[in-house]
Amino acid sequence: MEPRLPATGRMRRLRQWRPARRTGIVLGVMAAALLLLLLLWDWNWFKPPLERAVGNATGREFRIDGDLDVDLGRTITVSADRLRLANAPWSEQERMGSAERVEIDIAPWPLLALRLRMKEVRAVRPDIWLETAPQGSGGNWTFDKRDAAQDSGQPRWRLDRLWIEDGRLRFTDAADSTDIDIRLASIAADTKARPGAEAPVAVEGSGHWRGVTFRLEGQAASPLDLADTDTPYRIDLDARAGATRASATGTLTNPFRFQTFDLRMQLSGQDLEHLYPLLGLALPPSPPYRLDGRLLRNGDLWHYEGFEGKVGDSDLGGDVKVDVTGTRPVFTARLLSQRLDLDDLAGFLGAPPSTGPDETANTAQQAQAERLAASPRLLPDTPYDLAKLNAMDADVRWRARRIHAPAVPMIEDMDAHLLLESGLLRLDPLNFGVAGGDVRATIRMNARKAPIDTRASIAVRGVELPRLFANAELAQGSAGRIGGDIKVRGSGNSIAAIFGSADGDIALGMGRGRVSNLVMELAGLDVAEALKFLLTKDRQVPIRCAFADFGVEDGVMTSRALAFDSTDTIIVGEGTVNLATERLDLLLKPRPKDRSILTLRSPLRVGGTFKDPSFRPDMGALGLRGAVALALGSIAPPAALLATFETGPGEDSDCGGQYAR
Repeated sequence: MEPRLPATGRMRRLRQWRPARRTGIVLGVMAAALLLLLLLWDWNWFKPPLERAVGNATGREFRIDGDLDVDLGRTITVSADRLRLANAPWSEQERMGSAERVEIDIAPWPLLALRLRMKEVRAVRPDIWLETAPQGSGGNWTFDKRDAAQDSGQPRWRLDRLWIEDGRLRFTDAADSTDIDIRLASIAADTKARPGAEAPVAVEGSGHWRGVTFRLEGQAASPLDLADTDTPYRIDLDARAGATRASATGTLTNPFRFQTFDLRMQLSGQDLEHLYPLLGLALPPSPPYRLDGRLLRNGDLWHYEGFEGKVGDSDLGGDVKVDVTGTRPVFTARLLSQRLDLDDLAGFLGAPPSTGPDETANTAQQAQAERLAASPRLLPDTPYDLAKLNAMDADVRWRARRIHAPAVPMIEDMDAHLLLESGLLRLDPLNFGVAGGDVRATIRMNARKAPIDTRASIAVRGVELPRLFANAELAQGSAGRIGGDIKVRGSGNSIAAIFGSADGDIALGMGRGRVSNLVMELAGLDVAEALKFLLTKDRQVPIRCAFADFGVEDGVMTSRALAFDSTDTIIVGEGTVNLATERLDLLLKPRPKDRSILTLRSPLRVGGTFKDPSFRPDMGALGLRGAVALALGSIAPPAALLATFETGPGEDSDCGGQYAR
């Protein structure tokens, strides 16, 4: 057993281990200070250094007007209220961004390596305003960083997930008259379909695109993806601008530059002309349309590939390219219609499409059609827009394999090549298959200055007479081919004005063929012959030739030679057609080559207007013959028929047969 020390020895040993009085005081003060610090600790003390750090990283003033708080643990959560970030110096808006509250979950261990890994950022009512710079290069999202060291090497921070509650994103491009104001809120991502996917956002907003009001809604990828300008940004949006609607699904690369994207685009509207303020493309007026294709953009080149759809009652498909490299967009298209409704092309002439029960037209076109129906004029007088004709260049080839045209069923197909360069428009060629033949045209319109100078050269070749009037019973069994040439030039900003000032030559003719004898007898008002064929059976009469040759001067067509020669009758004519007033004044004089009773061979007067033509016998000649017949009839009834006898003085015309080869 250890011997016990005396009491005095034990006390001496305790005194050796007792802390000095001064040390005890220090430890007490430190403990009290630590307790006081824990009681009075305020994370707001770190607001100034944090504001300075963000300011150095962005080159913009950053402020936290609310509280700053930190919750320590396996995940450090930093929260702050009422944050704001100053805008670029050139902006008239004070703030680029603000938020009511931001919470950041931070992984603690990377902090030991001076790296910041943010597991999630939750933003409540964030408000971001993006603007393009006045000179058009970049925008306020490009920061002037004061701390150059932040740009060297690998980034020292990472953000894994972003959640937005009741956010707002605005974008302004004053030079392009564009402003967008959208609301967005995060929605749960489908992690099964896309593991590790960021939370997408629901989007709803409105604004102006190139000055045109629009609305949009849909979904987009997380705004976090906007930070990487090289990563495609996925969207699924529907947008409306007036009656025009676009649905786009796909990706944008660097969305704020809007230079690279790959989208499936469905486009529909009431009139292709409405795309001019939206896209700067001067397309002609059209009936309602809907198209579906792949829209791509790579810098200054736009492509709408493999699209299909309908314009009015016509199907339309093909590929379109738009090059905006130069001062004017260059529109290149290769189009194909399996079935083209001819009246859907009326917009090229300044006229509306047909508006019948089975026709497609928008409200404005229906109103225009009603005005035209009430007007005594036939030729459309809607002026061409010279600004649009000078707004872009174009190279469009359009083929239609079959044409639907109930009013003119003889038109079969179309091949058109449109070229537009600096306001000079050419249709070269504009070819139609007509009644087994061809109508080949070259049209040139110079819209570089007003009024538009228009020249047209049209060749008619091999048009078959029976197919030209396929629905007419009197054309059954007829034969013959029609050909000719039309060369005119006019000046004016509408179809009516161009025709009303036209100069040139019009010549059409037909070589040998045959036609119904009933037509010939009715043309000459040979009552007995016409009744005979109506009551018995019609027969065919050989045609030696037919021709019409007009000179055109200042909108007035004047006949130079007009004849229809058959073995039964020769019809010669003369007169004028006024293209400016749309009035007809032609006199057709039949001369039979046979003898018949009950013949009223007076000249036939063709008058009226293009819209309401009239065909009537020359009443003066009929009245004279009627008076002779009555006078003779008062003596002997059989003798009254003598006034209607024709001795057939007509002679064969000199038909060269140069037409319809």
